[in-house]
Amino acid sequence: MTRSPLPTPVTSFGGWVRQRRRALGLTHAALAERVHCSVSALRKIEQDARRPSRPLAERLADRLEVAQDERARFVAFARGERRVDALASWSPVPLAPLPAADGAAPDEPAARRFEPMSRLYAPFGPATPSIGVLPFANLSPEPADELFADGLADELLGVLSKVSGLRVASRTSAFAFKGRPADLASIANNLNVTGLLEGSVRRSGSRVRIGARLVDVATDSTLWSGTYDRELADLIDVQDDIARSVVTGLRGTLLGESAEGRADERVDALLGPATRGRTRSVRAHELYLRGRFLVDRTTPEDTAAGIEYGRLAVEADPHYALAWAGLAGAYASQAAWGWAPLGPTFELAREAAERALEIAPDLPEAHAELAWIRMTFDWNWLGAEQSYRRALVLGSGNRSIVVGASLLADNLGQSADALALARRAVELDPMCSIAHGNLALRAFNAGRLDEAAAAAAAALAIQPRGGLLHWTMGTIRLAQGQVDAALEAFGREEHERLRLQGRALAAHAAGHALDARRWLDELVATGADDSAFQIAEVLAVRGELDAAFEWLERSRLQRDPGASQAQAGPLLGTLHADPRWAAFLARMGFAGSGPAREPSI
Repeated sequence: MTRSPLPTPVTSFGGWVRQRRRALGLTHAALAERVHCSVSALRKIEQDARRPSRPLAERLADRLEVAQDERARFVAFARGERRVDALASWSPVPLAPLPAADGAAPDEPAARRFEPMSRLYAPFGPATPSIGVLPFANLSPEPADELFADGLADELLGVLSKVSGLRVASRTSAFAFKGRPADLASIANNLNVTGLLEGSVRRSGSRVRIGARLVDVATDSTLWSGTYDRELADLIDVQDDIARSVVTGLRGTLLGESAEGRADERVDALLGPATRGRTRSVRAHELYLRGRFLVDRTTPEDTAAGIEYGRLAVEADPHYALAWAGLAGAYASQAAWGWAPLGPTFELAREAAERALEIAPDLPEAHAELAWIRMTFDWNWLGAEQSYRRALVLGSGNRSIVVGASLLADNLGQSADALALARRAVELDPMCSIAHGNLALRAFNAGRLDEAAAAAAAALAIQPRGGLLHWTMGTIRLAQGQVDAALEAFGREEHERLRLQGRALAAHAAGHALDARRWLDELVATGADDSAFQIAEVLAVRGELDAAFEWLERSRLQRDPGASQAQAGPLLGTLHADPRWAAFLARMGFAGSGPAREPSI
């Protein structure tokens, strides 16, 4: 079994327990259940607000995989009978094996557990049943109910995307047709689906009337239709009824049964795991929708406002796991963009993700949010891979999860796996600029410049002002030797630091030494505190290796999220032959290509 030292030096027993629990991939709820104590008691132990009893300390030693010959010392630390600073000399403690993400037995051969993430789900084929869930028409007199109608369709899309064996066009692509005149055949062709679910919503006071129908586009026939006149409090039941009817309508291909055959049990088996994490509180649901709408706009003000709505949602229903997961994502976005203090805000994100998992341990969105935190802030590669593997098994139909997993694979030097995942994301969301932009980056890092350029062009056609996209196209054009086109692309980049970096790179490639130095100096002057990684890339391309390594180390010490991508991209290529490169990768916790086996130190 792989052994690992303590992740970082600790100054308290509670801090050690917290780090150890996270390294093992355990939530508060999971560990509390195993040691037979309450979650609140465990939190107090981790905060050093209370000491465990001797029996509880012994159970903690067992569940935290403390070696037999060190358990007496562990109990002494826990009870305050030995100085905590002695933990600094603690010998390595065995880590638990990676969980079998596809439900296999724990003693399954390691080769199976460490297979590429892109093999954790069945690939789509011509016979895979596929549908798009279109925005439901708002027939209510109040324009404010538009968000409610969109939210209903989005919830249905989210449930159906988790049904095994069904391909569902992701939200960005399906909602691209909102308010646009188009016939169902052309919509289905653009979404690359064979069926469409459309509907309408009329809300009046505490009641709601919902109509929906599932259309087989090839035959222009209605596979199912239904109308519901219910109290708002029954909304979740209506959503379940519609989802069940959709799966039943597709059962010939999805379940392999004739239309006359009874498939109720098999339909319920498919839908059961897909309906976790929701709420019956109408108020909590609406607050969550408003918050997510704001966060998706990706501005400092909207993200902050969206977080407030998320907080109100979980106050309205503290057991609303999807809202906790959404709050985790909002905090992580706020921290990564530099709109809030990095460390404290990522900790808020972690707490929200762990709370979601305590409520719904099999919620893929929560596993993905925790994976993102472990990857971009903790640099805990083992933990990130564990979480993404679990998220993929539970929700491989979710474009955001697949995109995140592709970035992790790329960060770990697994370019083939990263490309396969990125292509899967485009299949799921063919009209999403994020999916195409992500494929452009993965293909660029893999040296597939034609595919990268095509993907970047597709992303820009969808979102001409998208942040990062013009920078991506600029780097591709530079690699293709098209310096003028690269400079033009960099000049259009919305993100100031990336625009400066791109211009410095293009000017250097064009031989304009004075301009190249001027852009680099401006990048250093404005981005020393949050763009050290981008500065290191420019210096590496310029061949200033000593300075590049200095800024690279600075990016690591600053916890710059870009540092997690150090071994993925080609811009640092001039550093690879230098002995300092391997030393840097070791400090980052990278062990070369292949699955992650160790958390970062």
